[in-house]
Amino acid sequence: MQAKKQLSLFDLSMIVVSLVIGMGIFRTPVNVANKAQIPELFFLAWVVGGFVALCGALTYAEIGSRYPVTGGYYKIFSVCYHPSIAFAINCIIVVSNAASVAGVSLIGAEYLSKVILSPEMQTAEYRIIIAAISIIIFYLVNLLGLKTSSRTQNVLTIIKIVMVLTLICAVFFGEQTSSITPIFNSTSGLPATWSDYGKALGLCLIAVSFSFGGYQQTINFGGEAKEAKRVIPRSIIIGLGIIITLYMAINYAYVKVIGFEQLKTAESIAAILAGKIFGPAGFTLLSVLIFFSVLGYVNVNLLSNPRAMYAMGEEKALPSIFTKKTKKNDVMIVSLTVFTLISILTLFYAQTFDKILNYTIFLDSIGMAFSAAAIFYLRKTTAHLDKNTIYTMKFYPVMPIIFIAAYLFVTVSIYSDDPSAATNGLIIFLGFVAIYFITRFFNNRKAKTS
Repeated sequence: MQAKKQLSLFDLSMIVVSLVIGMGIFRTPVNVANKAQIPELFFLAWVVGGFVALCGALTYAEIGSRYPVTGGYYKIFSVCYHPSIAFAINCIIVVSNAASVAGVSLIGAEYLSKVILSPEMQTAEYRIIIAAISIIIFYLVNLLGLKTSSRTQNVLTIIKIVMVLTLICAVFFGEQTSSITPIFNSTSGLPATWSDYGKALGLCLIAVSFSFGGYQQTINFGGEAKEAKRVIPRSIIIGLGIIITLYMAINYAYVKVIGFEQLKTAESIAAILAGKIFGPAGFTLLSVLIFFSVLGYVNVNLLSNPRAMYAMGEEKALPSIFTKKTKKNDVMIVSLTVFTLISILTLFYAQTFDKILNYTIFLDSIGMAFSAAAIFYLRKTTAHLDKNTIYTMKFYPVMPIIFIAAYLFVTVSIYSDDPSAATNGLIIFLGFVAIYFITRFFNNRKAKTS
């Protein structure tokens, strides 16, 4: 069934913003400040992260333009590498995204429960119920079709942007003064060398990469975008431009209002900014706004991830039932339902942000490097396309090489910081590859006997 062309430039730009701005920017600055130790390295990490993301955005824009299909993030692995690699990486992404949806919805439930529930009812059980209801509500929204869910996403994304802009205004309500001068302490106790700064930057980029990640999933909507070859690259670039601007501004606000030394160990950093602006009522207002921000993150993942599962169904890596759509609204009903169920089930097992960070970014870094490298293959196989109908990045191949090198640097940094997370990530990846070949073996055997 041919996918309907329903998504406009504005729709996709808002999807990009929501795929990237989740809860990370309200938490990761603490991690980055702690690893950076000094403000100069802190801001450098965000500048480098933004530049790397821009390189990635331009790379994925061209990939999406040259290969505009539904579930593109799966299919580029399948076409450019091997279906087993595509299956393994996308299974990991789908499962980790489902866990992220569960964890983020729990964070939102924690904020909202303090507003709508009495103190004695603010227990883990009630927070899980609120989180599950949030996921179910947006499952029902997505059942109404892509047009309805994308319009809902536009509203939630605008609310999210307004919230971030509001928090940035805290810089006009005074700033923290501290007599402590931040000092960079090397692990050896000797004066810091360029190597020490480089290692610290690598550790900073782990959290920064988490905050900037997600925009690459926009290519999953290639088959459903109006004028995909023009709209996909523009939406990624516009969306990322908004994100980089907001991130730099809010991090400046964190440092000015909270103070850099205090930022290293602060909790509820967004609430601190809100309190500066609105006083005691700031926490209540922020709680509601953060909950809406969470809803946007839940909804956009229910939009994006089922499309990768649909693509795997088309490739027979998953059972063909995953390609089933509703006749009325053209909804990927099986893929959407399965992803929702995984998210709800993991609510009972979701880990904290700090625990899942290294696992998630290690696996994502491998996936990002390999998927971006697909541009070299696509440049050759689609060289016949009319350059007037596709987006072609400038400074090729410098841009993709910078992006790939940066994510390989992050991968090495994670391994040096947490070898067990890297080892377990590789084991999980190889496990999914094995599952693919085992499944194919039994499918081929069944086909021969039937």
